[in-house]
Amino acid sequence: MNELEKYYNKFNEDKRLLSRHGQVEFFVAMHYINEMIAGRTGLDIIDIGAGTGRYSVELANAGHRAVAVELVNKNVSQIKMKSDKVVAKQGDALNLKKFKAESFDIALLFGPTYHLFSHEDKLKAILEAKRVLRKGGKLLVMYLTNEYAMITYAFKEGNLQKCLQAGKIDENFNTVTSVEDLYSYVRLEEINKLQEDAEMKRVKIVGVDGATDYIRPVINKMTEEDFEYYKKYQLSISARPELLGASSHIMDILEKD
Repeated sequence: MNELEKYYNKFNEDKRLLSRHGQVEFFVAMHYINEMIAGRTGLDIIDIGAGTGRYSVELANAGHRAVAVELVNKNVSQIKMKSDKVVAKQGDALNLKKFKAESFDIALLFGPTYHLFSHEDKLKAILEAKRVLRKGGKLLVMYLTNEYAMITYAFKEGNLQKCLQAGKIDENFNTVTSVEDLYSYVRLEEINKLQEDAEMKRVKIVGVDGATDYIRPVINKMTEEDFEYYKKYQLSISARPELLGASSHIMDILEKD
């Protein structure tokens, strides 16, 4: 068992997604997934790095043929317990050999890019997802942003000097992380390079949660009415280019020619 599997055996992904900040991420992400579905039914959808199946179960319940691929066996078991509509398989985003080329209409690649540290590995995961997509299929890739790590971990949580001493921040204020740090953070220029190298057309790029992670105490205190309004507000600004880098999660929506 590697360190990532050990981490997710302890991490409560369902609790995160059911928290208010997790609900915002899910609400906005599902909006764009449904936009790519465009009213069609019975689509073949693969959820790569599915976690505990929050998205794949939702899509299966909506009548789509959902396949969840997940590295951590504990999470695969949880998906199977949640739904018999989802085909859940243990697998690695870097090698989707279990699936034939051009088998899916939509692919989600949400978790794996958080934990792949080189440009080459991120690109390999994107190209594997591209391979299993049909022509005209949509790939939705999620990233964690550099500024989220800087603002939250380095400044807000008071770890700046520790990070500097460990060489975790370079002269351009980019985070420098590796496998032992578990998470990888990117800026728009890296996302753009991945899109270009994958030779996929960008449909749109959005910040799914904006400032939500920075103001968790505020949204946790909101009334239900105010929180519903906040979710709609976040959706309304999610595609504004001037706000992308301030979001903790960015989703790149790509199309296979």
